[in-house]
Amino acid sequence: MKIYNITPMGKPRMSQRDKWKKRPVVVRYFAYKDQCRLQGVALPTHGYHITFVLPMPKSWSKKKRMNMLGQPHLNKPDKDNLEKALLDAIFEEDSVVWDGRVTKLWGEEGQIIVGEC
Repeated sequence: MKIYNITPMGKPRMSQRDKWKKRPVVVRYFAYKDQCRLQGVALPTHGYHITFVLPMPKSWSKKKRMNMLGQPHLNKPDKDNLEKALLDAIFEEDSVVWDGRVTKLWGEEGQIIVGEC
């Protein structure tokens, strides 16, 4: 199991216009991809279990933060968009990936935890 201290983000919906008019979400997405590459995030192509730990909002009370720590993340971004963004960051052609599992949880800090199935 490998832990990367990167705050996960889902892949945004993009259009041709994003090539010249860089929306803030697109700029953050490309920075996320660069960060994944710089930290050497790697996935096995034969089966993986990725756990995305999404940071809790700072506005939550200490009591709510304690209750939600490690609990399933049931809000957006969707797990498939998180996985899509990570696969796009790691692989030139992600069609080589044929098996994988994704979990998303609440945490204090953003993390990507990669393990094998």
